[in-house]
Amino acid sequence: MATLQSCSSSVCLRESSALLLPRRNVNESYKSRTVKWRSPRGAVVPNFHLPMRSFEIKNRTSTEEIKSLRLITAIKTPYLPDGRFDLEAYDALVNTQIEHGAEGVIVGGTTGEGQLMSWDEHIMLIGHTINCYGGSIKVIGNTGSNSTREAVHATEQGFAVGMHAALHINPYYGKTSLEGLVKHFDRVLSMGPTIIYNVPSRTGQDIPHQVINTLAQNANLAGVKECVGNDRIKQHIEKGIVVWSGNDDESHDSRWNHGATGVVSVTSNLVPSLMRDLMFGGKNPSLNAKLMPLIQWLFQEPNPIGLNTALAQLGVVRPVFRLPYVPLPLAKRVEFVNLVKQIGREHFVGEKDVQVLDDDDFTYLDRAHFFFLLLFMSISVSTSPEITGREVESFTPGPVTAQANTGGSVVWFPMWDCFHNVVQPFPFQGCLVVAERIWHVFCCYAFVLWRLVEALPMVF
Repeated sequence: MATLQSCSSSVCLRESSALLLPRRNVNESYKSRTVKWRSPRGAVVPNFHLPMRSFEIKNRTSTEEIKSLRLITAIKTPYLPDGRFDLEAYDALVNTQIEHGAEGVIVGGTTGEGQLMSWDEHIMLIGHTINCYGGSIKVIGNTGSNSTREAVHATEQGFAVGMHAALHINPYYGKTSLEGLVKHFDRVLSMGPTIIYNVPSRTGQDIPHQVINTLAQNANLAGVKECVGNDRIKQHIEKGIVVWSGNDDESHDSRWNHGATGVVSVTSNLVPSLMRDLMFGGKNPSLNAKLMPLIQWLFQEPNPIGLNTALAQLGVVRPVFRLPYVPLPLAKRVEFVNLVKQIGREHFVGEKDVQVLDDDDFTYLDRAHFFFLLLFMSISVSTSPEITGREVESFTPGPVTAQANTGGSVVWFPMWDCFHNVVQPFPFQGCLVVAERIWHVFCCYAFVLWRLVEALPMVF
């Protein structure tokens, strides 16, 4: 059989075969994946693949680490006038907490208005916080619900995106029996470190000591955020249960007279360094008395109305409210300016001068901006220099974060859960990138169309 030999390329052409090229050794395929995806600033353990299932270990934070926290801030969630989260302002708030010594943040709690968020927004914000700040502060996600099924699902997602612990409230409105409380909390305690939140003024039902004592047999119970009072705190402490005061006005006495570990604080959003001194510096009745007028001002209306008003007056968030929350009246806003002067502007967050805002300065949000939610729900491959070209081949889903207002980062949302269960590495990342680009184009055009339709009534 005749053979044609090419000396320049050393490739043989045969009459009965096509061009034969040297074959790459399958065992050397790893060499094309020399760069692994890394979160730009995230607290992600290397080679620790996500997502996780509810029966797997979800993070490297022990319950004992959560038990040691003394100052936990229930962080505020700021908004843009169009209804989206103001992540630039949010990041500044979290950074301020870290710089002034807070050890943990509650994300999407009552103060953070988790009750006004969709679960997509909720999990996105938890993921963003853990991805950007999880190495510097403990992130505790509020994934509780009055539906056990919903609480289990949200907690599973929260731990999947990397939160260090969960905060769980007892079922509200549709209240249950004491046995039902135990079963409800048992279901979520199995997933990871958990803080139980007892606030009967909001739920309409107290979690009695005997229920907490029963749940304390579970190693994942980090402790209780207790709002009933110092007598209840003392009762828990005598049984060896870790407790954080949920009332800023009682936190000094709870910590130093009744054995509480610390406080889950609203006031620390405004004066984090002073609240740290209150929790770390020993008994300090004079500092406690100095803060009491501010605390009383904050809680004259249901939280977070006072806090939202104060942060807007300090210029650290935009004066945007999601209804049904509205700012305190003008007279109370003037009162806050005087309080800041009495305590000292240097102790408060932000750098702008405190001001009295007019009623017309506030924006009220009364409905979800659907197409913004679509944009939030899309997948975005990081624009970080760490991911370029073929390195997308080895991309595996990381924690959920947000791209808006904060440079490039990976967004992985619940609507794409179908990809989560695929054995990694996922072999069709190229298709995934194309799909997400198409999705972005669709969302952009849909948003423009929606704005045009909204403008029609004004034109005619």
